[in-house]
Amino acid sequence: MRARHWPHSRLICVAGLRALATAAPAAEHVATWSALADSLLAETAATSLHPSGRWQRAPDDPGLDAALLLPPVRGGLPPDDPRVRRTLSAYTRELTRDHYAYRFRHDERPLAEAEGAFLLCGYAVALAEHEQGHREEALRWFERNRAACGPPGLFTEEYDIGQRQLRGNLPPAFVHALMLETATRLAADPHPGFSSERDTTP
Repeated sequence: MRARHWPHSRLICVAGLRALATAAPAAEHVATWSALADSLLAETAATSLHPSGRWQRAPDDPGLDAALLLPPVRGGLPPDDPRVRRTLSAYTRELTRDHYAYRFRHDERPLAEAEGAFLLCGYAVALAEHEQGHREEALRWFERNRAACGPPGLFTEEYDIGQRQLRGNLPPAFVHALMLETATRLAADPHPGFSSERDTTP
């Protein structure tokens, strides 16, 4: 992918700055890092917010990207932010099939013809649904993608949902790491304080 001003990279930096501010040893660092996070978020919103109110893949690309689901999980934005909810709703509607997820749309071909589903993205959806308080839906995503492993219990990067075959690199550590994180989060108490109703805004 060519170099662009990727909103998901900027938003994950917002999450990192907010985490730093939380752990900062000095008050001046809290103010500086929090202000930088706010500024970066505002600039990203000014350039990369879709007319529907969701995040888009790049300032010049109105599409979606599974990477946009992770900054809220990492604390960059609150789960009840309308931009977060609309992004998750649009992503699951447009880039998922049968509880498998594709990172982004390459072209006008059907999703499965361009590449396999990305198991890493499936776990990202599970974490995003859990952050919204949708525990049952998060469990569905987790179990569907957890089952897409080979006999040794290893995951490949991609999964062909039509042929039910592993595709791509083996074993990618990122998939296994996110699977373990998702399992740990879902094993804990349900995420408190959010409605089980999903945003269905187009």
